Amino acid sequence: MIFSKILIPVDASRHSESAVNYGSALAEISEAKVILLHCHRPIPTGLGEPNFQKAIDDATRDSYAILEKHTSMLKAKNIEFDEKIIGGSTAKSIKAVAETEGCDLIVMGSKGKSDLEGLVVGSVTHKVLHIAPCPVLVIK
Repeated sequence: MIFSKILIPVDASRHSESAVNYGSALAEISEAKVILLHCHRPIPTGLGEPNFQKAIDDATRDSYAILEKHTSMLKAKNIEFDEKIIGGSTAKSIKAVAETEGCDLIVMGSKGKSDLEGLVVGSVTHKVLHIAPCPVLVIK
């Protein structure tokens, strides 16, 4: 199967690194564009100024640092990519970006929780599997 856009949600975990490795290999084979996404926690609006702006700046800086860790590999392989940073519910954000960008595939890491643990703990991967608008490849 050939893909045109692959969404790879990332965080600072080694599981994300594995997802980027697999996703970039698929992108190379398919000549697909990669959308690299980091979702940070929502910023409470009740913080007031200047605390609210500082929280946004900190979240943005931390998010770019996480993305930068993965973009160097994509650049080295000459893979076309975009970076996106969104705050809010991670699973819903992944779904929204996949829909908006018209992604054919989502590649994401998993910490290896069982179905029961995923339901109880509410793992992001487990949620995405159920709401994604396209196939999801889960990398352990």
